[in-house]
Amino acid sequence: MKQWLLIVGLGFICLTGFAQTQKFATHFPSESIEVPFPVRQKPNGEPWTGTETGPVPGLKLFATEKSGAVWLGGVQGAARFDPQARHRWDRWQYFYGRRWLLDDDVQNIWTDESGSARKIWVRTRTGVSLIEWRPMTLEQKAKLFDDRVEKRHVRHGMVAGSHLGAAGDLSTSFQNDNDNDGLWTAMYLSAQVYRYAVTREPDARVKAQRALRLLIRLEEITGKPGFFARSFVSMDEPRPQGGEWHPTPDGKWLWKGDTSSDESVGHYYAYALYFDLVANKAEKEEIRKVVSRLTDHMIENDYDLIDLDGKPTRWGQWSERYFQTEEGSYEAALRSIELLAFLKTAHHITGQKKYADAYQDRIRRGYAEHMRHYRRWAGGGEINFSDDELAYLSYDPLLRYEKDAKLRKIYLDGLRFTSEKIRPDMNPLWNYISAASGAGRMTRELREESALTLERIPMDLIDWGVRNSHRVDVEFEKDKDRFGQSQLIKVLAPDERPIGKWNSNPYRPNGGGNGSEEDDGAFFLLPYWMGRYHGWVK
Repeated sequence: MKQWLLIVGLGFICLTGFAQTQKFATHFPSESIEVPFPVRQKPNGEPWTGTETGPVPGLKLFATEKSGAVWLGGVQGAARFDPQARHRWDRWQYFYGRRWLLDDDVQNIWTDESGSARKIWVRTRTGVSLIEWRPMTLEQKAKLFDDRVEKRHVRHGMVAGSHLGAAGDLSTSFQNDNDNDGLWTAMYLSAQVYRYAVTREPDARVKAQRALRLLIRLEEITGKPGFFARSFVSMDEPRPQGGEWHPTPDGKWLWKGDTSSDESVGHYYAYALYFDLVANKAEKEEIRKVVSRLTDHMIENDYDLIDLDGKPTRWGQWSERYFQTEEGSYEAALRSIELLAFLKTAHHITGQKKYADAYQDRIRRGYAEHMRHYRRWAGGGEINFSDDELAYLSYDPLLRYEKDAKLRKIYLDGLRFTSEKIRPDMNPLWNYISAASGAGRMTRELREESALTLERIPMDLIDWGVRNSHRVDVEFEKDKDRFGQSQLIKVLAPDERPIGKWNSNPYRPNGGGNGSEEDDGAFFLLPYWMGRYHGWVK
């Protein structure tokens, strides 16, 4: 009897062309009748004598595929070595932890290539794991990601991660609030917008519209025009812990205040895309009204988000007064990118001259010049990947709507500099936004790197603990990250590192949890459908 099923994504760019596959991991008890007899035999591993060092020492050779790729194992997991692979991610692949194996003490490996899928049976001390590559396109993968969102990740129209009552058991999932419910839903909305623009499928429009209604609801529920909530819960849900919560007048809901710049960026980004690519006449008018309220609130309050206590929220400040503080002087570059994007988007959507005037006023006050400093002030160990996310989601609409050659040059110079810094991340969303904004060409190399990242994002998005710091094939930066944690010089494949959205550090070697949470996966859907929209993903 199978214990559980994990589905993990993996694709290969082969020498003969583009062969898309996805990797599935299924776990069995050792005594299961579904386990082939050869896997139960006495281990036949021989010491690995290859010229290349594997991810960990002490590996033994257990099996060889028809392609010549070999399977190795030891007390620290399994590895696949393919001497024909073009990319380093495919040359050595490492299988470690519960995402792949019941435990890491590998005792036998047997390959079965008799069918259409490549099957690798790995026996460990406590059971057997079947890892198989099945033909699957990225579009089919996106469909499975969509299905997962519908099953476990929608709460009152918000899209975010879910919690699991029992580790790894998806049948025990339940939803609760998240600080960034607005931002994550906005990114999901944007993915569905691009999907609709590509396919014209009614299902994509329905899902985008549901997310749009949620963003509008976040502003309406506060009862304060232009000020929107981070999240909300019904009185029937568990009482939330932490944060600033306020009841609605009817006593049916609680909404979370202290709204941040993260939410503002998400709202404007998503409203702009929906307005341009999906909205009908009535929806355009509704979006005009809500964007006007959001923007008027900021302008009337000296470019700050003002909470119910009459004070600016902790991370909702874009004023010159804030820029004069020690923290604000550092934040000025990013906040200027954000605010100029808000004002430019508001003018594009509403057509109202007052937003164009406010935009030009901020330009005269030096906000465009502030933008030049983004990423130039950050030390090697203090990169904030969440800031990169906010910068890119702001650059996108700003450069889509700005036509002035002088301003475009300033913006593009900043985006090109940032793009050079993030290039080693192999982040498809940032690569696509850079190219779409005019900051560079979408070269063949960038297309392949972006596609490979999309392919290697695991479909099993449970937060299993992941560890890579013990590997001998990685190198570490001399500087720690902003949380004081070690970080690698080169990013590992997404299916070998901890689950994380685009705001997380892709260079962290270790992370994850105990299998009690599952990500929604919209971080895959947005770049996939954006890439399809621009013709960069086939």
